[in-house]
Amino acid sequence: MDSSNLNSAELQQFLDQEKQKAMLNEMVAKLTNVCWDKCITGTPGSKFSSGESSCLTNCAQRYLDMSMMIVKRFQSMH
Repeated sequence: MDSSNLNSAELQQFLDQEKQKAMLNEMVAKLTNVCWDKCITGTPGSKFSSGESSCLTNCAQRYLDMSMMIVKRFQSMH
């Protein structure tokens, strides 16, 4: 493999990694917004109540489960 192909492959790998990082950051931001709006109904104190904590945990888990299900579905289509 010549150096131009190697550089192209390295660049593509770097771009793929950056795309994955951007997607992860976007997912975390969406997850935070959705679950915060759903679970934190009052003014937050210095720590979450047990109900808020439980709600945030359940919300995050459902969101991640659904995201993984969607990813697997798209992968099976290819």
